[in-house]
Amino acid sequence: MNVWRKLSGPRRAVALAGASALVAGGLVTIPVTAAHAATQCSVTYSANQWQGGFTANITIRNVGDPLNGWTLGFTFPDANQRVQQGWSARWSQSGRNVTAQNESYNGSLATGASTNIGFNGSWSGSNPSPTAFTINGVACNGANPTTAPPPPTTTAPPPPTTTAPPPPTTTAPPPPTTTPPPPGQRVDNPYVNAQGYVNPEWKAKAESVSGGNRVSSISTAVWIDRIAAIEGTEDSQSNGPMGIRDHLDEALRQNAQYIQFVIYNLPGRDCAALASNGELKADELPRYKAEYIDPISAIQGDAKYRNLRIINVIEVDSLPNLVTNTSNNPGGTAMCDTVKANGAYVQGVGYALAKLGAIPNVYNYVDAGHHGWLGWDSNFTPTAQVLKEAATASGSTVNNVHGFITNTANYSALIEPYAKVTDSVNGQTVRQAKWIDWNQYNDEQSFAQAFRQELVRQGFPSGIGMLIDTSRNGWGGPNRPTAAGPTTSVDAYVDGGRVDRRIHKGNWCNQAGAGMGERPKAAPASGIDAYVWIKPPGESDGSSREIPNTDGKGFDRMCDPTYTGNDRNGNSRSGALADAPISGAWFPAQFAELMRNAYPPLS
Repeated sequence: MNVWRKLSGPRRAVALAGASALVAGGLVTIPVTAAHAATQCSVTYSANQWQGGFTANITIRNVGDPLNGWTLGFTFPDANQRVQQGWSARWSQSGRNVTAQNESYNGSLATGASTNIGFNGSWSGSNPSPTAFTINGVACNGANPTTAPPPPTTTAPPPPTTTAPPPPTTTAPPPPTTTPPPPGQRVDNPYVNAQGYVNPEWKAKAESVSGGNRVSSISTAVWIDRIAAIEGTEDSQSNGPMGIRDHLDEALRQNAQYIQFVIYNLPGRDCAALASNGELKADELPRYKAEYIDPISAIQGDAKYRNLRIINVIEVDSLPNLVTNTSNNPGGTAMCDTVKANGAYVQGVGYALAKLGAIPNVYNYVDAGHHGWLGWDSNFTPTAQVLKEAATASGSTVNNVHGFITNTANYSALIEPYAKVTDSVNGQTVRQAKWIDWNQYNDEQSFAQAFRQELVRQGFPSGIGMLIDTSRNGWGGPNRPTAAGPTTSVDAYVDGGRVDRRIHKGNWCNQAGAGMGERPKAAPASGIDAYVWIKPPGESDGSSREIPNTDGKGFDRMCDPTYTGNDRNGNSRSGALADAPISGAWFPAQFAELMRNAYPPLS
């Protein structure tokens, strides 16, 4: 697929391109009775479980002297209990023994202060709660009261203007304890307390690369990018690509609570790029409805799947093109003019939302570009207005939209801790820097939170949530900055401190040096429903040279590592990896590089 993102600044236009939840072991609160000279602690542990999995929420309260750094320790009662992924701490497990070390923003706990952490886990046999906890090796002992007092929570201090640790919004609030609704009723956040579907096809590819088993059990999205992908071609021996029903049946077999699909086949798809043009011509909206959306709706609406949360990402790289890439914009295309004039995008997205949104257990998240495309005032509000237009087209209403997703299949850094748009250097705002180019945002999370507010202002429900695709925006490895750049100029300051190391924000294809980002996580920050892996790492963005194919995948010079660019990316080199296959094909060299540069690092 193609992820060409365009932006226009005031100086120039640039292309930037389950089972019912059970409380496991009740609520365990362990206050201190025997004082320690420095460390005294109270730990509250609660869990929601389903068959084979659970979410644990832990509150650590300091009732002794102030702490400057802490490590929680406990032992699982059962040898088959495992921590799978955690938040707000650095988690590790050896045998039954589990430790969680503070992050930089929640390590200081004053007397009486507390912090919340948690994890998703797996179990078999039984899932009893741990009953003994330590902080910095000191036992937190005592009786178990019936309920736990509500402790105050810590917040990180505001960051300085020149260097900034990751802000408090990166802290993942623990998922609330919830009881699944009756079948046919949606929950506010489909990712909370829910186990995601693991695509066995991607899992096998990941494990074919050395070290890939470290991430192969992560939930990624299934891309339905052509009509044939609806049914797939899997035979009785499980050969060939799986179709939608195959994936849904496998999700039931896995006891998954949610599964993610990308709905991606608009007429005239990717109107401003070439690498992922689709099979439908710009005037084939009737085929899109009858041969693509209707069959998908029929399968997803099967009562067999009514207890499965089906999450659809709706039409990546579509609606924002109507704002930034028509011919009245520098570099605009005739194809974008056509799909704007004939309503293919607006009416197509509206139809998809109306049909899929009528299914009670379906959650629609509409693609909303990313900060390096829409972060300028000239793009920000107009795009929100086009999204509202599409959400109310073809018989749809805004209530068919559960939320929006940013950074789909792109590389924009989640948080830029050392180069913020509010910084200044020698009296000059860093927004003047060439990299930022007067954008109002310099990372994805701040943009997603602000864009959510604008969407609500345009008439979407106040309860909408945002997703951020973090599958390839980690930018770790030895070259990751650890501080702001020198203050000799705004460009030196930003370029020396930015973690996104692309040559230009308009570069989108198979970016060299990129790494896997935050692992999928529910409710990680205000207004954010989840960090998700929608673009499966290791699937190519486009071929680095022209490769004849029957999938409608074109050759885009932005995927050519020898390309020196154009006006849309500031005449910069493409930054693409060599020897890439066509869009969507498996690219093991890229997958290996993404693992090497993962941030947080893979263990």
